[in-house]
Amino acid sequence: MKQRLAILFLCSAFCAATAQAQQREYIVLVGGPSLHIWEQYKGPIAHDHWWANFVHSARVRTEQLRAQLGPDAMITWLVYKPGYVDRGVQEKQDLIANINTVRDKFHLNLVYFDRGGDVINYLNDGHPRNQIKISGFEYFGHSNKACFLFDYSNVVDSASKAWLHETELKKIDRRDFARDTYVKSWGCHTGESMSQLWREATGTRMWGAVGKTDYSTGELPALSSAGGKWVN
Repeated sequence: MKQRLAILFLCSAFCAATAQAQQREYIVLVGGPSLHIWEQYKGPIAHDHWWANFVHSARVRTEQLRAQLGPDAMITWLVYKPGYVDRGVQEKQDLIANINTVRDKFHLNLVYFDRGGDVINYLNDGHPRNQIKISGFEYFGHSNKACFLFDYSNVVDSASKAWLHETELKKIDRRDFARDTYVKSWGCHTGESMSQLWREATGTRMWGAVGKTDYSTGELPALSSAGGKWVN
């Protein structure tokens, strides 16, 4: 009897350890919006008429993910906080509180960050990556072909002081990711350069746009350049 109980205990411990090892995390990265002070004279091509361009698209995608992955799947939002604090002053409302309501509705792990290096730190050390692998990573925000631009036209007109550049991707530990990880940038131009360096650095393929993307659809961003396409 004692031997049987010992075997059952070992089996239970092994199953628990296996379940822990198979845990996964899906990460949605959300950049900040531009400010009216920098965009007001750009007419119809001004960026971010609505403060929630990126948040809303990320919310639409999160609703899809929750339905696909189930109520208990670990979904994390990484949100560039300074951009929404600054835009909140312009809007005269607490945008952080608004974002927190999305966390509550979809049972998210919500993490605010202040600089590009924080994103790399979270990918590598947000959880013990030998136990919790990243199964998905998607970005909603401003970008160019080589860079995620978290505060584009927020601090400096038509420029950014907080970013994640393709030359920094080698700091990401490729062991962070599950073998079948899905990666996509919904920003502009990512597929023209950054996707290639992402693959070289992480071993995963990042879908990215050739050309611009449009966040004004009310749904997920759409390709908006002539000849635009998704590549990885």
